[in-house]
Amino acid sequence: MSDLNFGADLFSEFDRLQRQMASVFGGFPSSIRSGPFGAFPQINIGSTDDSIEIVAFAPGVDPQKLDVSIDKGLLSISGERGSAQPESTGDDMRTYAQERFIGTFRRVIELPQHADPDKVTAQYTNGCLTVSIGKREASKPRAVTVQ
Repeated sequence: MSDLNFGADLFSEFDRLQRQMASVFGGFPSSIRSGPFGAFPQINIGSTDDSIEIVAFAPGVDPQKLDVSIDKGLLSISGERGSAQPESTGDDMRTYAQERFIGTFRRVIELPQHADPDKVTAQYTNGCLTVSIGKREASKPRAVTVQ
């Protein structure tokens, strides 16, 4: 007979165990995919044969307040998003819930070794910041002729 006794809801027990493990290890994410829910901006990362493509979803951010930099193999995206609420018209507005992120933010992404920091472009369109980082020539796939 087992010494483990789980309640009727096994998933709630797994959730409790996950929270306990997170508190033991300080709650730090182990990778970009395990970052905190609601991290801003949300990102997608992909690649082509020639480049690494990163899309950061940052609606409501002034492109002039975005900073994109690469240092020691890390891509840093930082900026600030202000409030979308109109200025108060003299009446004191009480906020009961606020789900939209407001304030400064910073996301850091570790780049693969084959990323070329000299070949970077960034473009902000329709609330999406697209960063394209070229790959080093030595890492690109190439055909080898069999003799």
